[in-house]
Amino acid sequence: MRLLIYSHFFAPSVGGVETVAKSLATGLANLRTAGGVAAHEVTVVTNTPGPNTNEFGDPYRIIRRPPVDELRKLIEASDLIHVAGAAIPPIREALRVAKPVVVEHHGFQAICPTGQLLREPQDTPCPGHFMKGNHVACLRCRKTGTFYGSFRLWLLTFFRRSLCKRVDVNIVPTAWLGEELKLPRTKTVAHGLPPEPPIVRIGNEDRKTIVFIGRLVTTKGVRLLLEAARKLKERGRPFELLLIGSGPERGSLEERVRGWRLLPEVKFVGPAANEELPRYLAQAAVVVAPSLGGEVFGMVVAESMLRGVPVVASNLGSFVEVLGNRDQTFQTGDVEDLARQLARVLDSPTLADDWARGGRQRVLSQFSERKMVENHEEIYLEVLHSRAKYGDRG
Repeated sequence: MRLLIYSHFFAPSVGGVETVAKSLATGLANLRTAGGVAAHEVTVVTNTPGPNTNEFGDPYRIIRRPPVDELRKLIEASDLIHVAGAAIPPIREALRVAKPVVVEHHGFQAICPTGQLLREPQDTPCPGHFMKGNHVACLRCRKTGTFYGSFRLWLLTFFRRSLCKRVDVNIVPTAWLGEELKLPRTKTVAHGLPPEPPIVRIGNEDRKTIVFIGRLVTTKGVRLLLEAARKLKERGRPFELLLIGSGPERGSLEERVRGWRLLPEVKFVGPAANEELPRYLAQAAVVVAPSLGGEVFGMVVAESMLRGVPVVASNLGSFVEVLGNRDQTFQTGDVEDLARQLARVLDSPTLADDWARGGRQRVLSQFSERKMVENHEEIYLEVLHSRAKYGDRG
């Protein structure tokens, strides 16, 4: 199969979409037929600048920032188009030339103009204004920018949703996301992680380190986490909070830490490479995912579970589905509930260890990289078989 994977964001950029798209491209390119030859010829198209594939020895071809004419030719030469992230140009072009196309949703762009399902500037979870027809609220939802910018995003949401209704399959990483999107021909394929040994956690009952991993942006809920940390300090509970990651809000968050006198408990680690994370996680009592919105799966949650580290997360539908245990969640946006959960896990090493063991086993059994690749291939073959049997989708 000549397979084209379009991912607007891709390596060397770092993020959840990039991680999943690269794993999928590599896994599909490495599949072999019974005769030992490559089952698929994989081409990745991306708007992310960077080196070509030969520098990394990747088993797929990569084309960066192709002009429109070249993108059109690449689509026409492919047997099936996989679009990671509901990007309009490749979907529109694939439909124009009647090519089989599947869309994997990594955000809420088909039901939310900002793609985050977060009300701004209130920074509170959105109840689904677009799908409920409350479009005035959508047009008012913006932290910065103009009304015309919001109006444009609002119009594009209608167009993007219309395109997604016409594709062969809409793939979602959680069943919860599928229920939110309400698109036809939806199939759930969970993101997959490669197996790795658990983190050897140092210390025992003295472990009081809370770890956050992610971008320092509003949707990730870092300010909420700092507010919960302030409550822990006011109540005399010993802890250390490591913020691993970078982002545009670091400066304002550092000012808040100083203003709330959270030094030396809170430390800004900055971005950490994958090989550096085990050193920080080895001392972690818990990893916290306090996101307010924008989460369709939760790679940090799943990766921490795989590493054998206990997790506390906001009760967003995607996090609940990945965790498989509501006991490890707190009410999204609720500072008191988050502080309560953190105190609970800090006070009970036995509970933390139970969560760690159960989480790792869940990821190994439910979210394997191999299963993700095989499930995608199965969908592609079903689409091609259906096209051959019933003709092009109108």
